[in-house]
Amino acid sequence: MKLVLSTVVTVAALTLATASLFAAGQAAGAASLKNPASLNEKAPDAYKANFDTSAGAFVIEVHRAWAPLGADRFYNLVKNGFFDNTRFFRVVPNFMVQFGMNGDPAVTAAWQSATLKDEPTKESNKRGYVTFAKTGAPNSRGTQVFINFKDNGFLDSQGFAPFGQVVSGGMDVAEKITSQYGENPNQGRITAEGNAYLTKEFPKLDYIKKATIAK
Repeated sequence: MKLVLSTVVTVAALTLATASLFAAGQAAGAASLKNPASLNEKAPDAYKANFDTSAGAFVIEVHRAWAPLGADRFYNLVKNGFFDNTRFFRVVPNFMVQFGMNGDPAVTAAWQSATLKDEPTKESNKRGYVTFAKTGAPNSRGTQVFINFKDNGFLDSQGFAPFGQVVSGGMDVAEKITSQYGENPNQGRITAEGNAYLTKEFPKLDYIKKATIAK
């Protein structure tokens, strides 16, 4: 009887230990998004990112040679779930669609100073090409990304360096993303309030359900 009881206790202890490790692993995964410096993995020379969205699915094919810093940043963001459940908050027909503000204000705050250095624009901002957004200040790329709806070559000389392109007919999906709110979502409020603000004020925004690196 003592042996049976001891076995039960041991199994229970192992179960609790496993559960604790799992919970710790989940916490560590969540914490990594709040620690940009920890997301510094070098991306493959070429890779594909699958985007499952409320408007449908599309694939972004990334070429590290086009913009290594941008390709690495995008790889780490996708791989670690940064874009999951985020909104397409800025859609300008015949120009571009923009995303990349996390729904959790704490995560957004953590990335405010995690900017990338500028790099040469090796590819033009053609239709379907994907580029990190930036301000007029140098070295200001962060987590926001846009997909060009048409050839926007005028952006090339302004330091907008494409790192990938939408493939597999995905532009049909990208162009279905609702533009009914245009540029109305306020980025300051998104930063402060996240998805709570967007869901309340702009309930019909399309969003990314999940983004993953293709195997």
